Amino acid sequence: MDFLSEHQPEILPGNRQLPPTQGVIEAPHGTTIVAVTFPGGVVLAGDRRATMGNVIAQRDIEKVFPADEYSAVGIAGTAGLAVEMVKLFQLELEHFEKVEGAQLSLEGKANRLSTMIRSNLGMAMQGLAVVPLFAGYDVDRGKGRIFSYDVTGGRSEEHNYAATGSGSIFARGAMKKLFRDDLSEAEATTLVVQALYDAADDDSATGGPDVARRIYPIVTVITDDGFRRLTENEASEIARSVLERRLEQPDGPRAALL
Repeated sequence: MDFLSEHQPEILPGNRQLPPTQGVIEAPHGTTIVAVTFPGGVVLAGDRRATMGNVIAQRDIEKVFPADEYSAVGIAGTAGLAVEMVKLFQLELEHFEKVEGAQLSLEGKANRLSTMIRSNLGMAMQGLAVVPLFAGYDVDRGKGRIFSYDVTGGRSEEHNYAATGSGSIFARGAMKKLFRDDLSEAEATTLVVQALYDAADDDSATGGPDVARRIYPIVTVITDDGFRRLTENEASEIARSVLERRLEQPDGPRAALL
């Protein structure tokens, strides 16, 4: 980004000049991303639907990407700009590691992503916002951490769980009731699928598990062993078990009253 800012700043996503427009620009938008920590790591997951106004633009979009070996980004907002930002972010981290001979700290990665989001503020003011969720395993602290952002690049560290996107309010409510400090990795992956299911239940822009088309949420786990994306079989098994339980309890598992 520093090199491009000096030599060809006009090709950076946030510096592109858009023609004057009236109303909202219609472009595919990604929706709900969720993350939850557990002892030993963090889980980052996303649904597969992209919408354009009231239309489903894509049913199987990829919204969760590895940033490097120990971190990942989940995108919400304008899909095209978000994917481009993630690719540039991946390149920045790889470049830093090659030049310095060491990985950037998780805090440094979160700050760098904040700068990139801030550079997109001009586009955000025209309705083309990118609001990702960043999660990773902090090697220095030995635990998983989650960072959320606003359109101005403001960064906040979230504790235990977080969500972003149009269905985030419903997903956060589900995680709030189901989260425990002693979750296992398997329980954490099930929790995020439950949260995405609840988000899809109340938010039309969020897609739930699509058994007919075999489209299931993307679920990733980051631990001291690094980044791992659950296979399609693993994700489908979790999604199907959630669906089977929902046939008995459509509103999902109950949290203890006291």
